[in-house]
Amino acid sequence: MKRHFFALFLAIAASFPSLALADQPGITVEQPWSRASIGDSRPGAAYLVVQNTGTEIRVLTGVETDMAMMPQIHRTTTDANGVSQMAPAGEIEILAGESLTLAPGGLHIMLMRLNQPLVEGESYALTLVFKNGHNVDISVPILGVAARGPEN
Repeated sequence: MKRHFFALFLAIAASFPSLALADQPGITVEQPWSRASIGDSRPGAAYLVVQNTGTEIRVLTGVETDMAMMPQIHRTTTDANGVSQMAPAGEIEILAGESLTLAPGGLHIMLMRLNQPLVEGESYALTLVFKNGHNVDISVPILGVAARGPEN
């Protein structure tokens, strides 16, 4: 009897989208974009805004894409002498209700050792990897080599 009740409960729960989505992390991604590359010998970069619409902290641990052999999240810092450096950012917490902007000159996704050039007008798949095991797949449009943001 208990087994039949549990099976009935699962069937009913699956028919309600709000119940099926209860375990989702509440992550949305806006304004993804990349610049076209000059060949594949130089690294590329991806930029986007990650919004945590959930009620818990989410921890972004990395990225995956077939576009590059070494995709990583990097942080650009500039010292008092105006010298900029980039280094892997490690894990990044996104507080509930907050957003994380990955943009030129700050946090960004480095696409090192490109498998192919980033060609203007095309797009590629990118996966954001979170500590809770939930991945978010997005498509990143490739803009012109001189693009300064998703609107150009």
